[in-house]
Amino acid sequence: MNTVDCIKTRRSVRKFTEEKVPHEVLEQLVELSRWAPSWKNTQIARYVAVEDEALKSRIAEEATIPWNEGIIKGAPVLMVMTYVEKRSGFERDGSFSTTKGDRWQNFDCGVAAATFGLAAHELGLGSVVLGIFDEKKLAELLELPEGMGVACLMPLGYPAEEPAAPKRKEVADLLSVK
Repeated sequence: MNTVDCIKTRRSVRKFTEEKVPHEVLEQLVELSRWAPSWKNTQIARYVAVEDEALKSRIAEEATIPWNEGIIKGAPVLMVMTYVEKRSGFERDGSFSTTKGDRWQNFDCGVAAATFGLAAHELGLGSVVLGIFDEKKLAELLELPEGMGVACLMPLGYPAEEPAAPKRKEVADLLSVK
């Protein structure tokens, strides 16, 4: 698939088959995602693949909203994107590099998540980015070390549906040239 087709056909998938995702495929996804650009090449994104049904259920029930519970439980893998705190957007002395403060890490994780989603689509997988969760509870359930934050949840698997493309805004509504 070429890049344009990949971008235009990738959809947020919320229903998956029961087929397991091989670990080699998970490794390939992270291999591709690690090429996403980041602030001063800090490469802060880290990935936790949750396959254990009991842990996925606990995350779904205790750390997310009811709307996302079924999506997470129905996915063969819950990929949790975490990040190394206080690197992206920071100088070596710990001060902020821009007026965005620590929000630059969100940008880097967003680029990495978009890259991950496109790579998944290229490999025949579906995914969706979920952003409503209890970060503290997730960190506890995943036993994340100090200095790691949670960027997003990405249920992942082979699609059981082919969602239609949502209506898109016109270029004229999105672009201004000065």
